[in-house]
Amino acid sequence: VLRVVAECGRSRARAGELRLPHGDVPCPVFMPVGTRGTAKGLTAAQLAALGCRICLGNTFHLGTRPGSELVRRSGGLHGFMDWPHNLLTDSGGFQMVSLLELSEVSEEGVRFRPPHGGEEILLSPEKSMEIQNALGADIVMQLDDVVSSTTTGPRVEEAMHRSVRWLDRCLAAHARPQQQLLFAIVQGGLDPDLRLRCTMTQRDVPGFAIGGLSGGEDKAQFWRTVKFSAERLPRDKPRYLMGVGYATDLVVCVALGCDMFDCVFPTRTARFGSALVPWGSLQLKNAQFAKDFRPIDADCGCSTCQR
Repeated sequence: VLRVVAECGRSRARAGELRLPHGDVPCPVFMPVGTRGTAKGLTAAQLAALGCRICLGNTFHLGTRPGSELVRRSGGLHGFMDWPHNLLTDSGGFQMVSLLELSEVSEEGVRFRPPHGGEEILLSPEKSMEIQNALGADIVMQLDDVVSSTTTGPRVEEAMHRSVRWLDRCLAAHARPQQQLLFAIVQGGLDPDLRLRCTMTQRDVPGFAIGGLSGGEDKAQFWRTVKFSAERLPRDKPRYLMGVGYATDLVVCVALGCDMFDCVFPTRTARFGSALVPWGSLQLKNAQFAKDFRPIDADCGCSTCQR
């Protein structure tokens, strides 16, 4: 899956390409998040024009509305989005944190009460794989037991061990292993001992993700945990750091050896009136810009700055 073409002599940074069913993807790579099949504020054609060759879809949300069967009948998520490039679907596990008030975790899986009403949903490892197989993304993620990165105590260890067991169930349930690459998600919170004891690297999977971070922990703790985790993942397989998208974090975590990243930050910050520029960010709703007709960045070639 991963071809490494260059490695930094002073850090663990590396350049390479992911060899995926819908084309090779240069890495390190940032993957925009299209929760319901589209990145908010952008069409698929605009994403492609920006050079994006892989983006995300959300298994839980697509599986509830419009439903995986409808997406499958429309040609899978590629056809549904009219997207000719690669896709990655998460497992739905993150909703254990984002919809904490509406979910309940057991060995069987995660039970959700839909935020918009309706029947209770059981998302088990088998159900997650069934939905992801129907969606047809190039990379699919195991269902993991996700706890907030600031959680401590026995719940973190329980989540780590359960995530390993759920990986084995995902591997057994995966119906299209040749067409869809199943990545494992290493858990263990901020505890290096739990990360070390997580036995997922003993499984023969195409790639590994570092999960359970970027949830409000101290920045030094975050970087320490990323460094520790990345050092213990196989050199010849992709390392995907989930939920990370701030510019500084991307640079640091590439230097720590990570290859893949995703985050809602770019689209969310744009919707709230901020623009990312080489020297930081601009809050375009501030009064000082009310009568400023200059481009956001005179040296930028994007359609917004060219107007």
